[in-house]
Amino acid sequence: DICEQLLAAEQSTYHNTLLALRGFCSLHAQDHHGALQDFQRVIEHDSPHPNSCIKALCGRGLIRISGGSNYLTALDYITACQLKLEETIFTIKSYVPWNQRGLLLKVLQEEGQMMLQKKRYPGGSSVSFQRKQTGLCTFLTLKVFCLVGFFPPSRDAPGVFQLASLLVELDSSDEASRLLCADALYQMGRGEEAHRLLALALSRNPQRAPVLARLALLQLKRGFVYDGNQLLKRVIRTGDSSCLLPILDIFQDEDRKLLQSHCRWRALAILKGKQEGAAIKEAIAHLSFAILAAGGYAEDCLLTRARCYGRLGQMKTAIFDFNAILKEDPRNVQALSGRGFVHLALRQQKEAVQDLISALKVEAGAVIPAILSLKPEAQGLVTGWLLQHGRAALTELMATKNLPGEETLGDLLTMAKALTKICKAAQHHIFYTDVLMANGEHQEALKHLQEAFGHCPAEDLARARLAVLQLQSRKVAEAAAPLSALARRDEKDLAFLLNFVDTKQQQHLAQAAAQEGKVLMKGHHYEKALGYHSLAVLASRDSPRYLRRRAACLMHLKKYERALKDMEKVIQGHGCNSPKTRAGDHCCQGFLLLALAEEEAAVQHYVEALQLDEPLALGTITNCPGRETLTKTFHKVAQNNFEKQRYEEAWKITDYGLKIDKSTELQKLRARLKREASSCSIH
Repeated sequence: DICEQLLAAEQSTYHNTLLALRGFCSLHAQDHHGALQDFQRVIEHDSPHPNSCIKALCGRGLIRISGGSNYLTALDYITACQLKLEETIFTIKSYVPWNQRGLLLKVLQEEGQMMLQKKRYPGGSSVSFQRKQTGLCTFLTLKVFCLVGFFPPSRDAPGVFQLASLLVELDSSDEASRLLCADALYQMGRGEEAHRLLALALSRNPQRAPVLARLALLQLKRGFVYDGNQLLKRVIRTGDSSCLLPILDIFQDEDRKLLQSHCRWRALAILKGKQEGAAIKEAIAHLSFAILAAGGYAEDCLLTRARCYGRLGQMKTAIFDFNAILKEDPRNVQALSGRGFVHLALRQQKEAVQDLISALKVEAGAVIPAILSLKPEAQGLVTGWLLQHGRAALTELMATKNLPGEETLGDLLTMAKALTKICKAAQHHIFYTDVLMANGEHQEALKHLQEAFGHCPAEDLARARLAVLQLQSRKVAEAAAPLSALARRDEKDLAFLLNFVDTKQQQHLAQAAAQEGKVLMKGHHYEKALGYHSLAVLASRDSPRYLRRRAACLMHLKKYERALKDMEKVIQGHGCNSPKTRAGDHCCQGFLLLALAEEEAAVQHYVEALQLDEPLALGTITNCPGRETLTKTFHKVAQNNFEKQRYEEAWKITDYGLKIDKSTELQKLRARLKREASSCSIH
């Protein structure tokens, strides 16, 4: 009321002062609209009064906080400080209530920090932005600056320095305000003053990471490397490396590069010395500083840090760093191979193989030495997994004419060639030869095979491949010998190898192998004959004729289970065969089942044979296993069915058993069956 009476008087003395005072009265009475009108009138007055403008700016700043315009609040207080700092301090202490002062100081700290970090409208100054974008700093306001002899700066740092100085004066114990002041001095190029201010803050609290980190940079900038190292070590010991994040936004580009190169150099120096856990952790901390200084991505530092994490056993963290590199550069060989080795340590076979193959595709010359640097056990695991994957892919290619996934024959060639350089094992040279053959490079395959194993290899796998490669220029019978040796050792590998032989040659090969096997069986060389018969079976794609011959050979060797599998294939293929042929097959199957003590199944096959061709079946039974022996088996099976009251089945078996031999036991059983079934017909 007093202010209004004075303003209503005819005298215009202290008009701006009274408006400012009335504005604060309205503000304290929660009349923000009225207060803002008074403050605006003061600021836009034709003959502005500096002290009144300062009060109006401070009051308007408080109103803007309540409206959420924190940035504009900071601009008002910066302008007030640049007009007269002492008057701004007096205004805050006199007119801003205690319950609002804490919030005001916090807002000013945060906004000042964001201005220095260029997170507020980068590229433009605070005052020029206010003038250009908000329209609040009008021509009349500029007249205020002219009257007091002040012009707005072209950068944020001087204004923030004024703001920070205000905050320090208001609360000298607040460290955040001192740091803001030091940061502003740094950006203004007044490093010595910033250093003194930080040194004073450190003397009060020697373990404050934000202070230590700023001092470290300033010492490095001044060329005091030893002092900078000691300060960085103290930052590391605090465990608060995150303090660098807000500081790095304030550092100039050349200083960030200086910090990055220094921390990288320091980490490498540490790693060249001790390899203990503590030293590696210190190196990781320096590398982390370097990565932060580079903006979050520094390929060489990320690679080195990932390897350090691997040494400490922190595999998942190592993978995270490798992933960061591969996100930027998916073809980075060191990151691919490094991640592959981490998966190797975790025994994640699929992921390890995928990464190592990708690395080999990009630059095999860099990956091979890396694999060779591993321990023998790890090398063996890598080569074993790569070979296993390559074999599976090549086998699928030969079976379906398509490779799994996105792999190509060129990728398999690269991997196979790398395996021969990593380890000179025979299986690696064999695999490389196979891939060359699959790629149609037969002369190159022959050359490599002879270089690795000689012109007359002793290894069965190599001899078999040499036979296939030379099949065009040599007799089929000569090729059959090494292939039959492979058949005895590994039928799956032989089946794979026959994919490289055309159909006509396979037919000739099957005939020659079957003939040789027959000769060897006559000489009782059953083991050797088995290889030839297996070759004949595989080359003929399971021809029943050759399956029968191999089954016969297996019976001589008493390998009844394998022989049984062959005869099952033969019987499953019965179609247009004559009854005589089918009867013979069932007799053979019956004999094998007897040998394996599967009597009931054996009897069923003999019954089937008797139904198809009784004379042939009886003749075969007479030779083996003998009529008397088989009749006993028939009686045993029939008796078992009788006891289970399966009279019809028991009668059938008894009837066919009596055709083989007029056994007394079978005749008695038939009589019992007649008595038991007198009330019904079983015929």
